[in-house]
Order: sequence, then C-alpha cells, then structure tokens
Amino acid sequence: MTQLRLEQLDAHLSRQLASLYVLHGDEPLLSFEAADAIRARARTAGYSERVVLLAERNFKWGELGAAAASMSLFGDRKLIELRIPTGKPGTEGASAIQAFCEAHSEDIFALVSLPRLDRAGQNSAWFAALGRCGVVVNIHPVERPRLPEWIAARLARQKQRADRDTMQYLADSVEGNLLAAHQEIQKLGLLFPQGSLDFDMVRAALMNVARYDPGQLGEAMLAGDRARLARMLEGLRGEGEAAPRILWVLADEIRTLARVQRGIAAGRPLPEVFRECRIWGSARQTLVADAARRIRTDHIEAALAHAAAIDRIIKGVLRGDAWDEMLHLGLRFA
Repeated sequence: MTQLRLEQLDAHLSRQLASLYVLHGDEPLLSFEAADAIRARARTAGYSERVVLLAERNFKWGELGAAAASMSLFGDRKLIELRIPTGKPGTEGASAIQAFCEAHSEDIFALVSLPRLDRAGQNSAWFAALGRCGVVVNIHPVERPRLPEWIAARLARQKQRADRDTMQYLADSVEGNLLAAHQEIQKLGLLFPQGSLDFDMVRAALMNVARYDPGQLGEAMLAGDRARLARMLEGLRGEGEAAPRILWVLADEIRTLARVQRGIAAGRPLPEVFRECRIWGSARQTLVADAARRIRTDHIEAALAHAAAIDRIIKGVLRGDAWDEMLHLGLRFA
C-alpha cells in the first residue's frame, strides 16, 4: 500500500499521477484542498469528464461499476469521485469496491474520500484493495501545539507575517476550526497589505470563531494548561453543551490515567498498557505517560471522588455549580 502524508502530496503530484487516490481523514478543509489539488492535476492529464457518487443510505452500489464501464459520449477520459461519508460501505459496497479495483484501468481516474477509519476499517479487504490499486493520502488534524505554525504558513502564502503572541492569539481564537481559521486568514489578506501584522490590527479584525471540542478537554487537563482549560470550559458552556457529557469526558480521562499508573507500577511495558487502555498516537501517549509519572496516585483518587461529587451536583443531590466544580477538577492536574 502506497501511503502519503498530506504535506507530501504536492511534491508527489508534481512528479507523477496515479490512477486512484484515497483521501483518508476527518479535517474537512484539508480534505477539500487535497481533493481540489488532485482534481486539478487529473484535468491537466486529460481526465475531463467528472462523475460524483455519494454513497449515503440507499445508494445503489451498481452505479460504481456502471460509471466505470460506461464510455464517454465524447471519448473523454473519466474522473470518478466516490464519497463515503460514514466510512462503512457495508457488505455490498465492500464487494463493489473490490470489484472496481480489480477491473480498474488507466482510462479511469478515481478519487475516493473517506473519514478517518477505525482499526477494523483500515484492516478491511476493501480498504486494502484501494491501497493496492492507488495511493492513500492520510489527512491528520492539525494538533493544538502546531496550530500557530500552521497559521503562520498560511499567512506566508499571502506574504504576511506576525509575531509569536499574535500567532498564539489567532490560534486561541479559531481553536478546533480550520475552515474558520482559513476564512479569517483570507480576511486579513483582504484587509491589510503584505508585510507584518501587529497584534492590535489582528485583534480588531478577528472575530472569535473557536469551536470547542469536548474531546480536547482531557488534553488541556493532562497538560496542566490552566488558561486553555478555563477557556474551553467557558466556551462549551456558552455553546450549550450538556454538563453530564463534559463530566464524563473529564472523568474518563482520569480513569484512563489511573489505569496507566497501575500498569506502570506493575512493571508492564508501556506499549502494552497503551493498547489495553486504547491510547493511540505518539503525541497522546507521551502526554498520558508524562501525566501518569508526574501526578501522585492519591491526587488521582481524590479527583475521582471529586468527579463523583460533581455527578451528584448535576443530579440535584448536592448543592453547587457543576461547571465551576469541573473547572476546579481540571485544575487539580495543573
């Protein structure tokens, strides 16, 4: 299976063009830009007729084979886009995809768009068939620490730059929303000339478009990032998130940390502990391992008891403000 990281795609397309590409990831802006670059390169290679198939509920998988088998009225080379929003084609779809790959020819250019698949999906026969037939482009979200760098690179495209504090402010304002970040960066390009942007002009132009992801709360908590944790909790509360869901996210992170601590104390290899606790990705594994070594066991036990008390507050058994208590719970790890 030929696999590329997103940042390798432009160099790859400048050298060659495969006959099938699979976009694999959950970041809409980056997936859209990658698809646009691949389509543009395919058009220069003569694939001028485009067929888009959206495999949603009740999609007839025979359309995939029919699109590949039918000839263009004008003899043009054909580009078939297959989009599978759920990443689960089902039994019929899996068979259709494998048959499509087996019969694939150079006269047909294919672009398949998928969300990030779980381990079972990535090990499936239909995904393996796509990988053998073409190139898989892995599109990973921009991790929070890399967001200022990502924004700086986007500003550089329009010949603008800013200092570190301004980059950090931009990152805080658009956290978790790359599409909004892209729009705000474009707006800065329209409002201001090329060159250096100062903090005040950026702040005046920027509206707060952060979209807070509850799943990232644990990251802020374990990292001991108090400012980010407080900002995210305030944002989630303002967006109307349910307190029980937020508490579950925090408590689950604490329980995971306790399991990792027990594994380390028992002398078990960290990779084995991570697999058992379903902790994937080197960045997250490093974060959890560092927290497990840094935080005392009695502090984790106290945090779990605190989470249980917050649950009783949410249910009306105890008096108090659940959101304030969740902030204090997270600050235990700072």
